[in-house]
Amino acid sequence: MKHKFIPLVFIAIALAIWFIPDSRTGRFYFVYGFLGLVYLLFTIYGSYFIQANYFIDLLHHGNRQQKKIALTFDDGPQPGFTAQVLDILKEKQVPALFFLIGQNVKGNEGDLQRMDAEGHIVGNHSYSHNYWFSLKQTNNMLADIKLCDEEVMRVMRKQPKLFRPPYGVTNPMVANAIRQGNYTGMGWSLRSYDTSAKDPDRLLNKILAKLKNGDVILLHEWGKYTIAILPDLIDKSRKLGFEFVRADELLGVEAYY
Repeated sequence: MKHKFIPLVFIAIALAIWFIPDSRTGRFYFVYGFLGLVYLLFTIYGSYFIQANYFIDLLHHGNRQQKKIALTFDDGPQPGFTAQVLDILKEKQVPALFFLIGQNVKGNEGDLQRMDAEGHIVGNHSYSHNYWFSLKQTNNMLADIKLCDEEVMRVMRKQPKLFRPPYGVTNPMVANAIRQGNYTGMGWSLRSYDTSAKDPDRLLNKILAKLKNGDVILLHEWGKYTIAILPDLIDKSRKLGFEFVRADELLGVEAYY
């Protein structure tokens, strides 16, 4: 299901109905209303479920035949949290991908320097990451994304090529911004919902139960129980035979320009 094809399908159906005898008398108008509702549901689904690739093709997982997985962390750097995550990853010798919010970089430059020095990679998660990001016009959205690039380049002298849309929401403007900026769009295949978890054991068990070959796992440094479960998540995943690799290796893409 692709956004550029779905409207054509609905238009074709509407035209076919229009030429049914007596359809213009109002007898079939309810069908047009139903078609409009279904089209709206398609659009909402495509916007909020990033794996649908409705507006643009994004990367979500690696080779399903290999027991390799990748950790990704959104919304950093987070004072008091990111450093703890980095400590755990260093102890466990696990690489990760951090999708950064540009406005969070100032004052936390040391976290970025550690990420780079310790073998992790960073991606762009927009500068503002506000609730209205997905409603911006393409040019304003791209300017916001570029501001995040500038913050990363200021500290690391590297320009991220990987971009993850805030909240995982996509639409035509997001798709155009990714294309015009020549970014590699990236989603995930396993969403932990760590920011809304109510119990650390349930969170850990839920992730482990869903874990599959090639998974890209979505976590947040500031998740309520993320830091608490991270050591066990790594150890128990390894006991299940999974190998942690960096997301760029898992997906076969370049992290930077």
